[in-house]
Amino acid sequence: MQHGKHEPTARTTIRGRDGAPRADDGRNRADDGPDRTAAHSRSGQHEHARGRVRARRGRRERHRALRRDVPAVVGLLADDEDFAVMRRYPTFAFDDHPDYLRHAEGLLKALAAQCGHTTVALFDPEEFAHYCRETGLDPDSSASRSRYTAEVAATGPTVAYTGQPLDELVPLLLDRTARHATWQYATSLLDALGSGPDRGPDRGPDRGEGRGEDAGRSAFRRASGLLAGLLDGAGPGTHHLVCSVPAEEGEQLLAVLHTTRPADAPAVLDSFEAAEFTAVLAVGVALESPGGVVLRTSGPGIPDRLHGWRLHGGRLLALTEAEVFSAYCTDAGTGEPLSPEPGVEYRAGFDVDGEHP
Repeated sequence: MQHGKHEPTARTTIRGRDGAPRADDGRNRADDGPDRTAAHSRSGQHEHARGRVRARRGRRERHRALRRDVPAVVGLLADDEDFAVMRRYPTFAFDDHPDYLRHAEGLLKALAAQCGHTTVALFDPEEFAHYCRETGLDPDSSASRSRYTAEVAATGPTVAYTGQPLDELVPLLLDRTARHATWQYATSLLDALGSGPDRGPDRGPDRGEGRGEDAGRSAFRRASGLLAGLLDGAGPGTHHLVCSVPAEEGEQLLAVLHTTRPADAPAVLDSFEAAEFTAVLAVGVALESPGGVVLRTSGPGIPDRLHGWRLHGGRLLALTEAEVFSAYCTDAGTGEPLSPEPGVEYRAGFDVDGEHP
């Protein structure tokens, strides 16, 4: 009897529980070790899960990076009266102004940490109500308040938040808002005379009214020349200029300009301060108002110098030393004399060349 050999592909047989022989393909042998197929499957699932986590993390990082490039704007109710007006809206969540300011400061800090630039605008409830009437918006709505704040920030004065406390930020914001209102009023007066400072020489007449169409622009140019003459004559140092001009209907316009002029360079001007000062001076020139300009110059190691001028017939005329002393050393309200300020020299005004370009 011939004995055959096992083929390489032959399967060994084992007995099942019923005693019947069955093929063993290796899947039922306990000594074959762990199931590598299942382990590989679990490993793939873990890697896929880790990939999803990395993708979510990447999206969050990109969102945060984009958020840092988006500026933030906060509309601030600076005083108690404005805050009280806003309390009439049920959707306005606060009933205590100091508590509101604490939350506002916390919001500013959070926004500054999240994005690169945060600005603060003054929220005026009366202007807000007018804005809602004009645009048909519901004033009792957070969306309406947000939209108004964005509009104010785009067209009006703002202050950049750099981490300063509110007791420093609020006075700066109020001052800048008052300056902006003065500038708007002054330019509106010049516009009423014809082409104001915002109109260029190529804009043409406003459905002309003869010579009046150029009066505002001409006054603004004249005032720009007067300011250049004041700064030229003041020389190096830190300068503080004040222009006071009575306007129509009993209004008193006041503009302040701070500037520093090095010994070997032109004066460094804040563009908005310069525009406001020039517009107010231009109103005095155009209306031939009896206003005035005072200049205080400071420098290291020397006394402060005070100069003065009066507006007459659209011109700046220098005050004498005695007139400057009298103007500074007299109480404007009572007319009583005041003690001279120590360490200050009262000097006559100098000639101002108003023909500067």
